[in-house]
Amino acid sequence: MARPLRIEFPGAVYHITSRGNARQDIFLDEKDNALFLEVLCSSGKRFHWLLHSYCLMSNHYHLLIETPTGNLSRGMRQINGMYTQQFNRRHNRVGHVLQGRYKAIIVDKDNYLLELCRYVVLNPVRAQVVERPEEWKWSSYRGTVGYSEGISCLTTDWILSQFGNEQKEAIRRYRGFVYAGVKEESPFKKVKGQMFLGEDRFLEKLKGMIKGKEPLIEIPKVQRYITRPSLEKIFKDKKLENKEAYRAYVKYGYTFKQIAEYLDVHYSTISRAVKRVEDEGGK
Repeated sequence: MARPLRIEFPGAVYHITSRGNARQDIFLDEKDNALFLEVLCSSGKRFHWLLHSYCLMSNHYHLLIETPTGNLSRGMRQINGMYTQQFNRRHNRVGHVLQGRYKAIIVDKDNYLLELCRYVVLNPVRAQVVERPEEWKWSSYRGTVGYSEGISCLTTDWILSQFGNEQKEAIRRYRGFVYAGVKEESPFKKVKGQMFLGEDRFLEKLKGMIKGKEPLIEIPKVQRYITRPSLEKIFKDKKLENKEAYRAYVKYGYTFKQIAEYLDVHYSTISRAVKRVEDEGGK
């Protein structure tokens, strides 16, 4: 199976998450939490990142990072590598601490970053670890609303600017926004191609970055076809047309089974329709 691409460009915004190996805890005590934040800030400063939001849970973490110079991979390699070394040293252990590669979702800043900032700091509330976000010491919420000084690499300017120009009023509105999101649906249900969260216009911009990035065979299908039209748009009135079946299969990557199930026909019917067009030279 092809590995997800790491698409990097100046100004890219990512939601990053990484989990413990075999789902084990990666933070065994508060010193581990503090250690990770130290590593995060030292790396973030080195690579000139903007950290908009974060939350450390017992066996995973969430980060919302903006990369002005497009260097996500280098920074994440340093963060996870340094934390693993120091964690193992503290607890007299060897081997992996984190499970495989970190997961990175590219975020449409204008339309989804604010929603994700809220989602991230509400993790302990949804997990029923605490009742209110300010009760969790290891997220960016307290630093954003001024309940604590916050870590040195946390930037709150962008978030608070979305709620007004006056800090006190902006914080009040931000708090209300966060509390209103406790029962909201996860924004990750809108992720496309396993790694894109954004509106169609944003995805079109990214499409060119994927094309030619690696040999086509190495790019997972779900990422190659993030902007393809739905079967509903291809087949008007759910009517089978040979040329449309060919287009759905060849151009947009739908399988015979997907097309057949949508049109409520046998997959061999779709196969024959595609072959007819191929026999005609694909026209």
